[in-house]
Amino acid sequence: MKIGIVGDFRPEYPSQIATNDALLHSFRKLGVFIEYEWIPTAAIIKQLDTIKETFQGFWIGPGFPDSVDGVLSIIQYARENNIPLLGTCAGFQYIIMEYARNKMMLENAGHEERDPHANQVVISKLACSLVGQKGEVIVKKPSRIYDIYQVENVIEQFRCNYGLSSEYEKQIHEAGLRIVGTDYIGNPRIIELLEHKFFIGTLFVPQLSSTSNSTHCIVDSFISTVLSQPED
Repeated sequence: MKIGIVGDFRPEYPSQIATNDALLHSFRKLGVFIEYEWIPTAAIIKQLDTIKETFQGFWIGPGFPDSVDGVLSIIQYARENNIPLLGTCAGFQYIIMEYARNKMMLENAGHEERDPHANQVVISKLACSLVGQKGEVIVKKPSRIYDIYQVENVIEQFRCNYGLSSEYEKQIHEAGLRIVGTDYIGNPRIIELLEHKFFIGTLFVPQLSSTSNSTHCIVDSFISTVLSQPED
């Protein structure tokens, strides 16, 4: 079994170091070990067939990817083939972009940071930066994410400046990519596909809250789902 972390690894980026650490924390807790590897985004399109054969789950990691098309191709593959996928921070944002483009057929769905003049800006700058902030997340039920948390209010750590545009919230939710976690005034913080084995995006960075003595339940659940995949 092998997990692919989709992103361009930079050791100076705390959220990426925390991604590696969170996996190791959960492996120890669960008494398992799964191989994992960062997948450079610029190489994905040329190596897509090999990547599909190599990995049984994907984590769309935090960071600014070199190739958005590469990231979106992995998300689409996982979504359409019931492959476990977790997206955190930027991963949340690119899950929404992929769904808007390929499921909702909003061909020009874009990200304000990369293309501020896009016709359909589904990912826009937040009214207030959440970089370095902790905040309350209200978990809605029924949902898969509630089944994971088992509580309706949690505190999570953020490192983001962009999120789902309010203009597209209702469309995205009603099209099936459900908003299942919000802040106290209703801004989206967690999305999921309920019918999928595991397809969850969080605007926050759960790996920053993981320690060797207290793993994060989302990471634990993701790993457990990957382990449930049949081996070829």
